[in-house]
Order: sequence, then structure tokens, then C-alpha cells
Amino acid sequence: MTGPAVAAVRRAVRAFLDAVEAPPELCVAVSGGADSLALAEAAAYVGHHRGHVVRALVVDHGLQEGSAKVAADAAAAAKALGADEAEVRRVDVTGPGGPEAAARKARYRALAGHGLVLLGHTLDDQAETVLLGLGRGSGPRSVAGMRPHDPPWGRPLLAVGRATTRAACAELGVEPWDDPHNAESRFTRVRLRTEVLPLLEDVLNGGVAAALARTAAQLREDNEALDTVADTIFTRAGGPDGLDVGVLAPEPAAVRRRVLRRWLLASDVRELTDAHLRAVDALVARWRGQGGVWLPGNLEARRCRGRLCVVSQPTTRGE
Repeated sequence: MTGPAVAAVRRAVRAFLDAVEAPPELCVAVSGGADSLALAEAAAYVGHHRGHVVRALVVDHGLQEGSAKVAADAAAAAKALGADEAEVRRVDVTGPGGPEAAARKARYRALAGHGLVLLGHTLDDQAETVLLGLGRGSGPRSVAGMRPHDPPWGRPLLAVGRATTRAACAELGVEPWDDPHNAESRFTRVRLRTEVLPLLEDVLNGGVAAALARTAAQLREDNEALDTVADTIFTRAGGPDGLDVGVLAPEPAAVRRRVLRRWLLASDVRELTDAHLRAVDALVARWRGQGGVWLPGNLEARRCRGRLCVVSQPTTRGE
């Protein structure tokens, strides 16, 4: 007989697959932790009833001694829980942004290339993401958290708590692997998980993680509505090759900056910050004949004859 936690995880996966157009093969990212193992079992159970082939993808970051065995054990556990295939992919973790960011980028690169990859992010992960966005002041897109379906990524468990995935593993008789990094307070997410969220739960009498997740969902709906309006304005204003200031100027700032963000990203501006976006917006809303705005990648946004354009600069600023 299926226990309540296993049933809850399976319901979440079933609801997710009901809402998307899933390909014949379902891929599941498996770390060996409770969240991914519970997800792998539910994906296999629900997927097989729907005629899907289920493949477990295990990423070995090589950051800890014995990581190859941990990865092999995770693959074996996924197969024992019903996955048709299990594959280990070794990656090199390098690059800027600290070990957390570098490992995340390497992991996503290794998992890419499939039509749908299910990730084990839970309600608690969503709450941590929202708090990170709030703390960094990164705007509504960050505070809106992770999307349940952001192709090729699927997150069926965003309404399921971490306690439920652990209980599901216990019901299945599976011993999940606990990543030692999840206990290291030098990582921001670990401190949010072990210090900040428990304190908020205590001060606000519980329900904080669920409340943060609801806030994220509401913001995603608002963002989608504003983005739809911004898409229409973007087309009216001229598109990627340049924007008509006369079309942009009367629009509310929230819509105008969304148009500018889409335009700048389409113009190959990377690492776009809120400060960059507001400076470019000033060329529309607070035009006083000022010069252009320097942007990452040796680019400059300028206003010329009533239009905005992005031009390349031969050298970086200050050289």
C-alpha cells in the first residue's frame, strides 16, 4: 500500500504532466538526495502508466572525495525505483561566481539537450530563492522564483515540502544521500535554510515557506501579464534594430523597462543589471541631451534622432 508521502509526490508529478506536453522520454536529474529520489520514483510510476521512457541523469561534480561512488549509487537507486535507464555525467566545475554558481552552471550544461528534464526543487527551495531575490533587490523576476515549467526544465515539486520527500523515501525504504555541502554555513543558501527560514517560521508562527511560494506564484502571473503588454509595445516601437522613443515615452515605467530589457537582451547585452536598465530608461523618460550609456560587452546605448540604438565600442571604458 502506498504511503501518504509517496502518494503526494506522485500526485504532484501527475498534475505537472497533465499541464505540459511531455515528450516520449522523461529525464530526471538525480543527485541521490531525498528530493530527487522521491521525484525519480514518482516520475517512473506515473510516466510508465502514460507510456513514457524514464531516464535518470546523475551529474558527478567531482568536488568531493568519493563523488564517483555517490553518483554510481544514485544511478543504481534510480533504477531500483523504476527508471528505465540511468546515466552518470562527469563535469569540471570552473568559472566565476564562487563554487555554488560554478557547480550550478556545470550541472545545467550537463543536463541540457533533452526535451524535458525534471528537477527536484521543492517548496522549500522556492522559498529560499524568493528570499535571495528579496535580499539582493533584484526585482520582481527574481522574487517570482522558479517557474514550474521553464523548457527544458520541469519542476513538479514546487508545492511539495522537503519533509514530504524525506518521508516518501522512508516509505519506499530508500536511504537518501545527504550532501555535506548542505551543512556548510559558508554557503548563503545553507544559512537561509538552517538559520533564516527557521527564525521566520518561529517569529511569524509558521507557514512562511508556503507564503513565500504563493507570493512567487502571484508575481509570476503579474510578470506574464506585463510582459504580454511589453511585447506589443516592443513591436510598435520598432523591434531589435532600434526603438522609437515617442512610442516608449508615454508608457508606464514598469512596461517601458520590460520593453528595454527585451531589446537590450536581443542586442546581445549580457549581465544586464537594474542600474544599466534604469540608465537606459533615463534616455527616454529623463532626456536632457545626455550621452550614451555604457553596457557590458563594449556596447553603448544611445539616443539619436528620436530613436534608441546600441552600438559597439572598440575599447572598454577607461582604456
